Amino acid sequence: MWPFFGPIFWGTVLAIIFSPIYRRLLNIVHQRQNLAAFATVLLCLVIVIFPFLLIAISLVQQARIIYQSIRSGELNFGAYFQQAMDALPPAIFNFLNRMGLTNFYELNDLLSNEALQGSQIIAAEALNIGQNAFEFVISFGIMLYLLFFLLRDGTVLAAKIKRAIPLSVEHKRQLFNKFTTVVRATVKGNITVATIQGALGGVMFAFLGIKGALLWGCVMAFLSLLPAGSSLIWGPVAIYFLLTGVIWKGITIIIFGILVIGLIDNILRPLLVGKDIRVPDYVVFISTLGGIALFGPNGFVIGPVLAAFFIVVWDLFSTQTIKENKINF
Repeated sequence: MWPFFGPIFWGTVLAIIFSPIYRRLLNIVHQRQNLAAFATVLLCLVIVIFPFLLIAISLVQQARIIYQSIRSGELNFGAYFQQAMDALPPAIFNFLNRMGLTNFYELNDLLSNEALQGSQIIAAEALNIGQNAFEFVISFGIMLYLLFFLLRDGTVLAAKIKRAIPLSVEHKRQLFNKFTTVVRATVKGNITVATIQGALGGVMFAFLGIKGALLWGCVMAFLSLLPAGSSLIWGPVAIYFLLTGVIWKGITIIIFGILVIGLIDNILRPLLVGKDIRVPDYVVFISTLGGIALFGPNGFVIGPVLAAFFIVVWDLFSTQTIKENKINF
């Protein structure tokens, strides 16, 4: 089953997320399970999967355009850096010069090479997806197929798994509740916050006429996993505009980034993630990054789920140990 781990995993995750909708549809269609499951799968396609595929296709197209612009020299990050350096006051420029941070040629090569490699990786991944289109279609079909049956038979399967686990009824209840809660909260919270932050950042860049707004919006969405991660993109852009005399653009980005994008993260993330799973923010942060490092894109769900499981099992053992100590005493 390992070659199909991705579609199996995401079929399970989507089944957990959309199971409340399935139960509502089941009541509407008078307990016809096949019809309710099929309608839920269609709804999942419309709400989640099709928009994601459209964004991915547009992102790949923009990445190729930026890659070609960098190779042709039309997009020159080193030149932008030099313009910013020339606009600095002499005292700041001299200080940076003493620190070795004004070497135009080295930084020009570094920035251009890094940007070229980044866009080249995206273009290469897009080529791999195109070459492995058949494998992608098979995996996509397996995910939808599994999603249908997990929605329809998920309650029965969960009951069988519960009966097979050699733990007390209360312990099994806590473990299963924690699993479903963590999956829903992590996917709902992280994806919602990342999508909103990336969309707002992309709209802001498009409004200001910055090339590759969709690409930068997607990068900001990914970096939203880090504390103030999106500011790693809009912050340097705002500084560049301020230094080069385009004051209104720089101030607009700073105000919008702090008051809108920043507040979205501070308000929504605790509500959607931390409140549901009751795991400290630093644990969610570390387990998310560690999960991505170990499991790739699937890790942003697997990491927090494993961390939450560790915490709930630790609490179960701690509670059991306290009870046994009281009895022995």
